[in-house]
Amino acid sequence: MLPLVGLSVASFACAFDRAVFWFQVLRTEDRVAHHILDAAQYSLTDARMIAEKARSQPIGRFMLAALKLNQPNPETFRLALETAGDEEFAKMRRGDKMLETAVAIAPLLGLLGTVTGLMLTFANLNVGGATLGAEQTTKAAAGIAEALTTTACGMVVAIIALALLRVSVTLQSQQMEYFSKIGGELELIYRQVWYEPWTNELAKAGSAQLSSELSVGS
Repeated sequence: MLPLVGLSVASFACAFDRAVFWFQVLRTEDRVAHHILDAAQYSLTDARMIAEKARSQPIGRFMLAALKLNQPNPETFRLALETAGDEEFAKMRRGDKMLETAVAIAPLLGLLGTVTGLMLTFANLNVGGATLGAEQTTKAAAGIAEALTTTACGMVVAIIALALLRVSVTLQSQQMEYFSKIGGELELIYRQVWYEPWTNELAKAGSAQLSSELSVGS
């Protein structure tokens, strides 16, 4: 039971940490993301400043990775978002290994406790070729019931850890979809509002310069 108690405490501590993390993320990320997207439509500097203030949030760090670049091309902009997204997803998976360990080991620890308990129970029975008395039968039943307690506890710990793990995996999947959506919107704003006008102005400036040089040469 002692290893099971330690494992259950570690699992619940991990679950509490993840619960606080997801509560903070889900409570503010949508507001932060839309503030940054709105600001990006008229000023990349303002959008970057908002993202820097929200660096404590995964979505803030994710969007800041691309906004802090100096006039990148769309491919570089997307690569920065993808790299930052991978880093954030890795942080979101923190604690999953602990829960997976609890799911795998807790039932085995419970079964081990049951087996050793049954071994001790039968070893203490005084069969000696005589019929078991009522007292010994009661002791045997109590010992078997006590031995089975560890299996029940191990299964309870494993079931709770598995439920917590599935909730965490579901939230991570939702975050991947959300990051992909927000990243796509940010990239679209950058392309349409900033990058394409920049390239068009450079092309016009280059064409005007070339025409001026041709006219001077003629």
